[in-house]
Amino acid sequence: MPPAGAAGRPRPASGASDSRGPVPDGPYDGPGRVPARIRRRLRADEPGWTTSADVVVVGSGIAGLTAALELRERVERVLLVTKGALSSGSTVWAQGGIAAALDPDDSPEAHLEDTLVAGVGLCDRRAVEVLVTEGPERVRELVARGAVFDTDGSGGIALTREGGHHADRIAHAGGDATGAEISRALVAQLEAVRNDPGIEVVENALVVDVLTGTPGAPGASGSADGPDGSVGGVPGPAPACGVTLHVRGEGSRDGIGAVLAKAVVLATGGIGQVFRSSTNPQAATGDGIAAALRAGATVGDLEFVQFHPTVLWLGSAVKGQLPLISEAVRGEGALLVDTNGVRFMPDVHPMAELAPRDVVAHAIVRQMAATGSDHVLLDARHLGRAFLARRFPTITARLAGLGIDWSEEPVPVAPAQHYHSGGVVTDLDGRTDVPGLSACGEVACTGVHGANRLASNSLLEGLVFAVRAARDVAERIASGELVQHEPVERSGPAGLVPAAARSRVQAIASAGPGVMRDARGLLGARNHLAALLDAAEGGDAAGAVVVPQLAEWETTNVHQVASALTEAALARAESRGGHFRTDHPSRDDGWRRRVLVRVDDDGTLRVTTSPLPT
Repeated sequence: MPPAGAAGRPRPASGASDSRGPVPDGPYDGPGRVPARIRRRLRADEPGWTTSADVVVVGSGIAGLTAALELRERVERVLLVTKGALSSGSTVWAQGGIAAALDPDDSPEAHLEDTLVAGVGLCDRRAVEVLVTEGPERVRELVARGAVFDTDGSGGIALTREGGHHADRIAHAGGDATGAEISRALVAQLEAVRNDPGIEVVENALVVDVLTGTPGAPGASGSADGPDGSVGGVPGPAPACGVTLHVRGEGSRDGIGAVLAKAVVLATGGIGQVFRSSTNPQAATGDGIAAALRAGATVGDLEFVQFHPTVLWLGSAVKGQLPLISEAVRGEGALLVDTNGVRFMPDVHPMAELAPRDVVAHAIVRQMAATGSDHVLLDARHLGRAFLARRFPTITARLAGLGIDWSEEPVPVAPAQHYHSGGVVTDLDGRTDVPGLSACGEVACTGVHGANRLASNSLLEGLVFAVRAARDVAERIASGELVQHEPVERSGPAGLVPAAARSRVQAIASAGPGVMRDARGLLGARNHLAALLDAAEGGDAAGAVVVPQLAEWETTNVHQVASALTEAALARAESRGGHFRTDHPSRDDGWRRRVLVRVDDDGTLRVTTSPLPT
């Protein structure tokens, strides 16, 4: 996130005096300078119904549920939209735990230092300070909301250690079912107020687009330069004023509808389905990032994709959501060996198997290449059957269902996409550079993770910044800063990429901006993605039918995120954290900058860079 003023707001463009958000300080001038294109709105039927709320929250993971619960206490009406059932957010899949300095022998300062080291010089220190200082209290509030964490002999929260941490600060539940327990507790809180007229939950609904109003409309920003949101006479950005969504045959509403709102909070999770294999659920199609881009928001750090080192390897032909073997398994002492039985991590990093995830993932890829194998082995046999069953019951059961007894044999693993450190750029209160649009959780780029997320910081980030975003939005509504705007149609034609192209997009993303990248592969990915868009807009020579429906909207989102990610990865000519360029294998201090992407009015993706906050 670009440097901000005392209020923590994203920095305005050079020479401007407003605080609307992150405007980068220079265009990217790298290879293949003709940038990619996307459509600024998805093709869809006109809304058949309309409702209104003060705030619409999109997503039902830890960030979305927390934001909705916080907002319910502060605004008259909040509407929560979730793509599946209320309990289907990505949080439920989180195994390892939630990191916070809860031990008296630990400290927020130590947690901050570990986070900064994992982020490889690209963290926003201010955001990390917020995370580690507010985190313990937010976890205690989570317990007050009903979350039950595993306890130690004294009855306190049991804490363990994961990669990159130098202290035991990972709280877990059900051994390896932390996310499921947190989701259960928050969903129970929301179910308890289902009949409250101040909150409505719309399940099985995909947000198609963020609605935007007239650029520079009165009340569109808190600018001190002009009451109409203008800066130096130039109209301000178009404010968010709701969403269009498609409800899939459930509940009292069906089909395309519109929710008008004074503010929109995106908490849509990750981008896993952009790739051929991922630990993310099938619903993780990058909807929030794509919708924010189309609405005019800036996205940042897209190139930093975390590939989890130890995902169960089930064969080269398997794709989709793959089972994760938690980082906590290595935290408890499991070892990585290659297919020849040789342990390799002690020669790679002083922390061996507990090195940051990007280090472990890259080491595994190199060891696979050296041995001519497509996987390595995670050996937990020495931990014993009883311990594995007690500490990791979910993983044990999942492996047993696949015929693997990990107390008797090593588990085949390989890296797969797991987490996205980038997202919609926000300030410390979740504000984006689109007035009225906030973001929190994995969809957001707060600056906490930098180039690489520290293990178990993701749930904490979603929790901490959801609370901040909700309280900020509520305060601005109460003060009259955020008002309802009338939506206007964005310029340019609408478009869709056919659902039949999704596997092709995933193959392109996996081969281009995958674990290992280079300019040739990234330029090839750019060209292939552009060709898919051209084919869709030209009627598709393959004869694919393009119909406005869930599969097409999701595929278009996947395509748009893959396009923006490829542009960002092309721009960063170095290797750092979750971004590894084989043609630029070293870290370059000249790239201690943020790579930002936004879309012009004509749909052109513009890549720029910005200095890190000081």
